Amino acid sequence: MKMDAFAFGTTNWSEVESTEHPGETGTAYWRTQFFGHELNQIRVRMVEYSPGYLADHWCQKGHILFCVEGELETTLEDGRVFILRAGMSYQVGDNAEQHQSRTTTGAKLFIVD
Repeated sequence: MKMDAFAFGTTNWSEVESTEHPGETGTAYWRTQFFGHELNQIRVRMVEYSPGYLADHWCQKGHILFCVEGELETTLEDGRVFILRAGMSYQVGDNAEQHQSRTTTGAKLFIVD
């Protein structure tokens, strides 16, 4: 990710429209903002997973992810499993390690990709 110059700004996440993304089970609700030039935009999201959420795909996109609330289980393609609790983060590069997310309790995440 290259962060081209863009103006300083603030985001009130409660004012950003939420979009619904069904998982294999449960639902993800994304509040999404884009920053920078169209060819190299940075996507910043506040994401809430409902209890029982399981992603409907194995993700190859790189992220920096911070767990704001709840608990998130991330499984890597090689079978390793990582648990994030509030205050923890992970980072992974594009096409580095496929991963799939799930939560039994629900989770609120701040994601940059």
